[in-house]
Amino acid sequence: MKRSIAFVALSAALASFGAFADAAASQPATSNYEYGMPLDVAKVISITPASNAADCQVGTAHMVYVDHQGQKREVDYREMGNCSQQ
Repeated sequence: MKRSIAFVALSAALASFGAFADAAASQPATSNYEYGMPLDVAKVISITPASNAADCQVGTAHMVYVDHQGQKREVDYREMGNCSQQ
């Protein structure tokens, strides 16, 4: 009886570990865009502008998109801030 309880507990622990591993694997890795790098963008999910977008400085922006195979991808890229003359 004790062995079966231990076996069930061990099985449940391993199953929950597998669920965490699957969740980590489903998270897209963020890549850094480099000039000329091909992007396969089917749909843009979100764009987060650089935090210093109001300044006249270059900052890092972030884009989440879906490619033509249906895979969710993320990319960081550099963008110039908004330098409007006021």
